[in-house]
Amino acid sequence: MARSSSAMAYPDRFYAAAAYAGLGSSQDSSKAAISRFQNENALLLYGLYQQATVGPCNVSKPRSWNPIEHSKWTSWNNLGNMPSQEAMRLFVKILEEEDPAWYSKVPESAPEPEVEVEKPSKESAFHHDNSVSVPKDTAIDNGSFVETQDKDVILEGLGSVAVYDQWVSLSVTGRQLKARYEHAAAVVQEKMYVFGGNHNGRYLNDLQVLDLKSLMWSKVDTKMASDSSQELLSPCAGHCLIQWGNKILAVAGHTKDPSDIVTVRSFDTESCTWCVLKSYGKAPIARGGQSVTLVGSSLVMFGGEDSMRSLLNDLNILDLETMTWDAIEAVGTPPSPRSDHTATVHANRYLLIFGGGSHSTCFNDLHVLDLQSMEWSRPKMQGTLPTPRAGHAGVTIGENWYIVGGGDNKSGVSETMVLNMSTLVWSVVTTVQGRVPLASEGLSLVVTSNNGEDILVAFGGYNGRYSNEVHVLKPSHKGMLQQKMLESSAGASVDPVLPTSNGVRDIEYEDLAQDGKVREIVMDNPQSDSMLQKSDEAKERIIVSLKEDKDNLEATLSAEHSLTSRLKQELAEAQTANADLTEELRSVRGQLASEQSRCFRLEVDVAELRQKMQQMEALQKEVELLQRQKAASDQAAANAARRQSSGGVWSWIAGSPPDAKSVEA
Repeated sequence: MARSSSAMAYPDRFYAAAAYAGLGSSQDSSKAAISRFQNENALLLYGLYQQATVGPCNVSKPRSWNPIEHSKWTSWNNLGNMPSQEAMRLFVKILEEEDPAWYSKVPESAPEPEVEVEKPSKESAFHHDNSVSVPKDTAIDNGSFVETQDKDVILEGLGSVAVYDQWVSLSVTGRQLKARYEHAAAVVQEKMYVFGGNHNGRYLNDLQVLDLKSLMWSKVDTKMASDSSQELLSPCAGHCLIQWGNKILAVAGHTKDPSDIVTVRSFDTESCTWCVLKSYGKAPIARGGQSVTLVGSSLVMFGGEDSMRSLLNDLNILDLETMTWDAIEAVGTPPSPRSDHTATVHANRYLLIFGGGSHSTCFNDLHVLDLQSMEWSRPKMQGTLPTPRAGHAGVTIGENWYIVGGGDNKSGVSETMVLNMSTLVWSVVTTVQGRVPLASEGLSLVVTSNNGEDILVAFGGYNGRYSNEVHVLKPSHKGMLQQKMLESSAGASVDPVLPTSNGVRDIEYEDLAQDGKVREIVMDNPQSDSMLQKSDEAKERIIVSLKEDKDNLEATLSAEHSLTSRLKQELAEAQTANADLTEELRSVRGQLASEQSRCFRLEVDVAELRQKMQQMEALQKEVELLQRQKAASDQAAANAARRQSSGGVWSWIAGSPPDAKSVEA
């Protein structure tokens, strides 16, 4: 069973799809399918139909030369030994890829038979006095399955739910939701928020809210945060919703445009704003069908199925205060890879994983992870063990874990189970009859409170038809649940305990964590002295064991206190050293700044000196030039004086008198 579309493996869904495709009446009807779809898909649909209804191909290859008959035989024969349920699932998946709205075109089916609701017992303190025959009228509305029931069962308001341990259909008003499955729901301030899901193979991204006081549906007009690049939130299915204060966290899920890692989105119920939260650390790969459990201020995520349809069994923890992912390597044997399981936490320490499925198998195993030692274990369960299932939903009330719905590759699971997490005893709360939304995969389950009483609220699901109905169940009081556990455990070997004043023994369990044993249950015989003596001895053993546990816990607590004190002292010393280093660093930074300023000034002075040296070199060249010019001028003057002096002597000898200027000179 492919858990990403697990509910599509139901036979009724398959036969409706076969009728629509033209393959449900005769062997020759494949011609109609071939004319409606592409040839390769039509032949594949034919082969899957034969594999699902007849089994593996055991007929000989056609001898006549007929291409269509040869292609049909080849398509069927190539499927080998594929299981019929897998063939059904693939048939519906291919049909929905070809025509997502095919189911709305199927002719309306006949009404289902009447369902007899048993008269409640007097011990249950039910307020209904008579058994109710509930006729059901069915109708197809946009591919969804709508059931109407007798007014004795459809009640007005949560306060009108007077029946214990029975599911009743809730009468709601407002805008009718689109039927869906693989959605998620969470309760914030007496309002149930429903986000996303799968309808006719299409992922949804709407956010609907049911006011649990007025029982009115309304659509929330959401917007993306201003710093987001997205205008609308991507449609998704197979995700988880977690309440975190006044906000809702949407974790993981299948989308049409998947990312490489798990996405965490946050919705602020006050501002009606979505935003994508940024995370750090090693984020896990994107997936859907995983379980996400809030433990303190951390989210513990296990398993799921990635975008390549690979099943996972990894364990990842997201710290919501630092938004940091951590991949956990726990010791022991973990659950096998799976998706569409449920998980919860007990005593804020033990993570419980139940059920789920692979591509072809559903599980009913229970695994426990000690979140302190990070060790897996598989404890022994008692009582009425649940059948294998996947796609179910679960919520906890105190120590009780309620499991609703799910499927097993053949049909929806009709029993509502409860597990006492302290004793690991299963019991059946109630059983629904017929193909109703509660016996579905992919439904959501939340718990709310009305007048001090807890009430389970289930919505949607898929069991061959999509549902948009709301059902509620009011769990009985603790004593009634204990009585059911006694009845379911009748015949088991037990350790006796003291009777109560009304002649019926109290249920006393001891969770022996060291050896993994769980005390079993019996009814006491107050007339037997030996039984009373054994009861006293058992009581003394319990007291001694509790005292030993108390001493061990006190010793452990003392050691923890000592370790805490030492760590606080080391932290104070580290903080002091850090302060000193910070002050020294600040001083060094100041000195460095001063040196940088002085270096800058020196660089300026060097630049100015270089400029002056260049000017001096230019002046020196100019002086040298002037000196050369002066020397040349002096040489010329000397030469002229010699020539003049030489001419005057010869003139005197020749009798020519010198002129006046020469005489003056």
